[in-house]
Order: sequence, then structure tokens, then C-alpha cells
Amino acid sequence: SALYVQGVRQPGQFDTTQWQSVHAEDSFSWTGLFEPTKAEFEQVRRHVDLHDLVVEDALNAHQRPKLETYGEAVFLVLKTARYRDDVEEAEFGEIQVFVTPHAVLHVRHNSPSRLTGVRSTLETKPELLEHGPGAVLHAIVDHVVDGYEPVVSAIETDVREVERAVFNRHVGINPVERIYGLMRTVLLVQDALAPLLSPLDQLANRPFRVVAPELQEYFRDAHDHLVEVNQRVDTLHDLLGSILAANLTQVSIRQNEDMRKISAWVAI
Repeated sequence: SALYVQGVRQPGQFDTTQWQSVHAEDSFSWTGLFEPTKAEFEQVRRHVDLHDLVVEDALNAHQRPKLETYGEAVFLVLKTARYRDDVEEAEFGEIQVFVTPHAVLHVRHNSPSRLTGVRSTLETKPELLEHGPGAVLHAIVDHVVDGYEPVVSAIETDVREVERAVFNRHVGINPVERIYGLMRTVLLVQDALAPLLSPLDQLANRPFRVVAPELQEYFRDAHDHLVEVNQRVDTLHDLLGSILAANLTQVSIRQNEDMRKISAWVAI
């Protein structure tokens, strides 16, 4: 937890119990939790006025990406992703961000969601932090959206390998199991990306108390990037469907050829 005044981090660890004595318009706190317990949340609630529904969501996790407002506060749920080439599967984490005019609280679940680098990078840009908690919200969103790019690129590489295997008659192993596995991975990635499109569009175009107007163009850029990545995922889903159909057609043709050979030998 840290306190920021006019975009500059104050020395030392910030004590959330002292926040009641800090009301400066140009200051806010940023607190991060990793898979917190209910007791830890109760301590944070003295500092940040959290809605009961936010606490419930943050403790249980496994939420779909969404954006909710509670008065002047904003609650955003994001899915993080990381691709494992060895098993051709995507691992997902979750980040929940609660933003008020004077505080940011983010809660992380699962490993693919570290934000240490985000905080360090943002602290080198006091001109952005001067815009308040909305700058932190954008930095987290931008980090998550950028993390989808290597995941989708890795899936595209594996899909191209499967495509070559299907149309290479010298390959004796039927890749249908691998195709189904990749289709499942693509569907899970779609579940993480697609629901986030609407929240980012709202942050880019609707007025929010915690998002300075100067930051909305940054959210528009993140939204545009997400749209591009989401379109690539949709293309991969369609391509895998075509590859599966082509593979089944080839198997059927080969079976027919085998039956003709067997029939010929029976006739002989």
C-alpha cells in the first residue's frame, strides 16, 4: 500500500488506518492484495468504503469481466491469461479493481496477474499519476490487454502446425484430439476477452468521476487493441472449425479408399 500526492509516491509503507486524516484533493492511495482472507478485507474496509457485493466478489473470485458502479466508485473485473506451450493450454488469473476518488484497491487471484512491474513503471510517470486513481485503473487495464497478445500469437503458431499436419498425408497420427484441445483453449480465451469489450468502451466514452477526461483517450487505445486481439481469436475459432471439417473429410475419403481395396481383394 502506498500514498501518492500530486502524482508522486510518498516514502515508506502507507498505513491504511491513517487514511481518515488525509483528505487532500490531489492525493490517493493504492493498495494491492493477493487472494486475501476475510480478516484482511475487514482491515482494508476501514480505509476504503467497499460495498458488500464487492467484498463478496473479491473473496470468491471466478467472476466474468464486468464493470459496475457504486455511487462515485467503479468496480472492474479483469481476466489475465498466460499460455503454456507444453500442454497447449491457457492459464487464467483474475484482477478486481475498486476505484474511488481517493483510493485504488486491486485484488489478484492466481499466478498470471502480477502487477509489481505496472506499479514501478507508472511511478516513473508522475504526469499520468497526477490525473488520480483513474491513471492506475488504466495502467492495470493496459497491462492485462497487452498480456493477451503473446497468448493469441502462441495459439496461432499451434493452429498453423495443426493445419499443416492435416494436409500432410505423410503424417500418420490423426490430429483431431489436438484440434479439439485448441478449440477449447480458444473458447476459454474468448470468454476472457469478449466480455471486457463493453466495459472498456464505457470507460472510453462515458463520464466517470474517477476517470479524468484526459485519460479517456488512453482507454480508447486499450479498447481498440482489445478489439483487434478479439478479432484474431474469432478468426482462430473459425479456422479450427474448417480444419476439423477438412480432417474429417480426409478420414472419410481414406476409409472409402480402404473399403474399395478390401472389396477388390474379396472379389479376386
